[in-house]
Amino acid sequence: MPGLSNPRYRGIYPVVPTTFNEDGTLDLPSQKRCIDFMIDSGVDGLCILANYSEQFLLGDDERETLTRLTLEHVAGRVPVIVTTTHTSTAICAARSRRAQDMGAAMVMVMPPYHGATFRFGEPAVYRFFADLSEAISIPVMIQDAPAAGTALPPAFLARMAKELEQISYFKMETAGAANKLRELIELGGEAIEGPWDGEEGITLLADLEAGATGAMTGGGYADGIRPIIEAHRKGDKDKAFAEYQRWLPLINHENRQAGFLAAKALMKAGGVIACEAPRKPWPELHPEVRTQLLDIARRLDPLVLRWAK
Repeated sequence: MPGLSNPRYRGIYPVVPTTFNEDGTLDLPSQKRCIDFMIDSGVDGLCILANYSEQFLLGDDERETLTRLTLEHVAGRVPVIVTTTHTSTAICAARSRRAQDMGAAMVMVMPPYHGATFRFGEPAVYRFFADLSEAISIPVMIQDAPAAGTALPPAFLARMAKELEQISYFKMETAGAANKLRELIELGGEAIEGPWDGEEGITLLADLEAGATGAMTGGGYADGIRPIIEAHRKGDKDKAFAEYQRWLPLINHENRQAGFLAAKALMKAGGVIACEAPRKPWPELHPEVRTQLLDIARRLDPLVLRWAK
């Protein structure tokens, strides 16, 4: 049976950026090249339509297009997680069923919220995830991210994991993620099938030490991050530390300076995609931030800068 000691999915599942043309329309040929590059970079799986995919700038029809294109183009090479977050229970459930029907391995969902002030208490959040769990037959990953502004104590998450069939994966991105992961595992045991790290790996080593079995990072350099996870899994903590120390400047620059535009800037520089621009009104990457990003990356020689050459 799947569980903490025998998870269906583990390892590195980076977020796939959404590629646009200069006029803001979807660039589907670049999207396919992006997917192929990411698979070649050594991912264990992919995640689409996440915040780092600019999902908040996409229309519902575009979400459908990207989900279908991704799952058809991946064609079973790796598992794909589809983000289906929505404040409405019914819409989230419908999005999740469609993703499942198209071949998604898992859905990732934030607790319901809207804007800076619309929040829901534990009873409503529990009912939301209970209804979602009943609507599908694939795992649900709860994304515990600051953007939602919803308190999700470990005891509450563990309760949902034990009582709701599909609630079994958890991506921790709030402050003190390692402690929260540790407590969640202690309280939930085998029901916590996938305690995962997020936030581009900025707390990866601490989270692995706390028991994380997966990591959802940015999409630009899985070939650099995967060896950290694999070394730690094998018990070689010295190698894990050395690799993390080596790649941390790039991880830090992505997490603290460039944000979700880092992956696209790296992919554009390496010829993987045609355009790195975000969709308006999001501002483009500052030239100095981009220059620093590429300077750090070139010192590390990631596949993204060589794949299309």
